[in-house]
Amino acid sequence: MSDLLLHPEHAREPLQASYSDADNPIGLDGVEFVEYATARPQALGQVLEMMGFRPVARHRSREVLLYRQGGLNVVVNAHAGAEALPGNPVLSAVAFRVRDARSAHRYVLDRGAWEATTHPEAMELHIPAIHGVGGSRIFFVDRYREFSIYDVDFVPIPSVDARPQAVAGIHFFGIVQYIGTARTYDWIEFYQELFGMRVIPDEQRFGIMPSGKLLRSPAVDRANAFMLQVIEPEPDAEDDSERLQRIGLGVPDVPAAVRALRALGMEFVETEAAHTGNRGALTKTYLGGVVFELVHSERP
Repeated sequence: MSDLLLHPEHAREPLQASYSDADNPIGLDGVEFVEYATARPQALGQVLEMMGFRPVARHRSREVLLYRQGGLNVVVNAHAGAEALPGNPVLSAVAFRVRDARSAHRYVLDRGAWEATTHPEAMELHIPAIHGVGGSRIFFVDRYREFSIYDVDFVPIPSVDARPQAVAGIHFFGIVQYIGTARTYDWIEFYQELFGMRVIPDEQRFGIMPSGKLLRSPAVDRANAFMLQVIEPEPDAEDDSERLQRIGLGVPDVPAAVRALRALGMEFVETEAAHTGNRGALTKTYLGGVVFELVHSERP
């Protein structure tokens, strides 16, 4: 059993009927948002705009900005709170869409997840969360259809399109997570046990960065399934810290997407080891760690 999971002394309560599906025990239905924490929100905003995102709303009481394109939501959190913000942006959280956030949260806690405390202010939503890799958080969101969390906690920016069209068909594909040496199967068990994710065969690869192991999430709507890639450091690597490292974005035509994003100012890596092709592309690293990976994907 992974050391990331606690061993409850007592059996958990029976699952509700809505979670009777063994393949998707919490009703996982994709990713609602990813969050960057940074003391440099304006600089990060410029990078996001080169990737086609547009600022659409501000948090009611915190220094938090919502960027969006198509069905993708990126939250930029510059609200220091009780902890110092990192100078360079870091991927600090991911929010999973689930059938019922409270029940999903209870389910994963009963199976050993570590609760992450949140501090909503007056008139703000309480979004339950657990600890993820490297100090990040995993949130559970069940308001993502007609009425969303942004309708409560955010104020739209005037005269801005609240739903800007995605550049070149960009959509969410997955997340890349860097892990410590010999930690692959600990993290695989973590995601399998809590979220019902499944390892896909090594020969089934996507994009141009083939390292590590790939897991696929279940989803209520199959179109909302996503990939999670866990990558151990090279044997001689000096850095073996664990963290969320980059976002994978799917596009139906990689070269066309690269051309469109270059027109917005985005630069891409073009080396022997990593270069633009029909399967994928990798952006330049900005602000000490912000990087995006494009992956060929036909999903709309």
